[in-house]
Amino acid sequence: MKEMHRLCLSSFMLAWLIIGLYSPLAHGQDEEQAKLAELQAELRERQQALNTSKANAKELAEVLKSSELEIAKVATAMARTNDELKKVNAEEAALKEEQSKLKQAIRQQQSLLSSQLKSAYMAGHYDYAKMMFFQEDAKTFERVITYYQYIAKARQQEITQFKDNVAQLESVTARLSEKAKTLLALRKKQQAQRGVIVARQQDRQQTLAKLNQTIASESERIARLQENEKALRDAIEAARLAAERAAAAKITLDGLAKLKGKLSPPVEGKIRKLFGNRRQGQVRWKGVIIDGSEGDPVRSIASGKVLYADWLRGFGLVAIVDHGEGYMSVYGHNQALLKQAGDDVREGENLALVGRSGGQEYANLYFEIRHKGKALNPTAWFN
Repeated sequence: MKEMHRLCLSSFMLAWLIIGLYSPLAHGQDEEQAKLAELQAELRERQQALNTSKANAKELAEVLKSSELEIAKVATAMARTNDELKKVNAEEAALKEEQSKLKQAIRQQQSLLSSQLKSAYMAGHYDYAKMMFFQEDAKTFERVITYYQYIAKARQQEITQFKDNVAQLESVTARLSEKAKTLLALRKKQQAQRGVIVARQQDRQQTLAKLNQTIASESERIARLQENEKALRDAIEAARLAAERAAAAKITLDGLAKLKGKLSPPVEGKIRKLFGNRRQGQVRWKGVIIDGSEGDPVRSIASGKVLYADWLRGFGLVAIVDHGEGYMSVYGHNQALLKQAGDDVREGENLALVGRSGGQEYANLYFEIRHKGKALNPTAWFN
């Protein structure tokens, strides 16, 4: 009875603890709201300063870069928080399953012990003194004694197992309580991160609008696209030279030649801009744009080594992966980069998060495949 009393008490305490957690949570939310309000005020002040000044395109581009890098930091942290949430949710589910099995085992043991006690009562109690002095058959007496010793031993084992299960259930209940605390803290953290991202994105959108206003004529837009394309070419060339040095260091990568027509796209979505189409003036698309939802994973099309991972004007946060034999893949417009230069990546491994960096109005991935610096049509490589 004591064990069962402790079991009921533990369940009550768990419920009380989970309900009680909401009180400090409210205080924590107030603190996070205050931080968010402070950030929003800071961003409003920056936008007012931009309104009163005559900032040129270059200055606004630097502000945009700063804004997108801040978004990337928060998005990366939020991705880690989401991973933690998945892990803790899985641990909680496993503990709940263990708790359910223990409760079922305890109920079965209760039923078994109850049946044993009832059987013993119904069979009556032997008076061992009478049996000793008035026995008619010594062998019968011996069998009865052996039987009762066996029953007593089996009952004691059941009681011991019952106690062990109750103790284990109390331990699992305590661990579930800790998981409940952790989940609440992670959800609060996630909510705060979402608020910061929204504020940062609003600031970025305002800066982007001002930047677009400063580039009014078509000739200016073409010149800017050409500058952006040159910056990407320079980054790819630097990455190619790094790949050659890596090859000299005997880093084995097999290239993409054997994978043509077999690769999965880095993002699941509609290919909206096609390779070779006119972009503006004589500037043509060297890759494709794949629509996606902000925060979706961007996956490496094949195994390789990250040679470049940084912000690039016009393309935002860019990752360049070397696949060997002169083949490279380029991933731009990301919200955040999950890999850094020098990291190895496997086929299908998360490389970045879909975003709008580089001055994009909507979430998408800019994707290229190059061989020895020459742009290839990516769609010919997809299965």
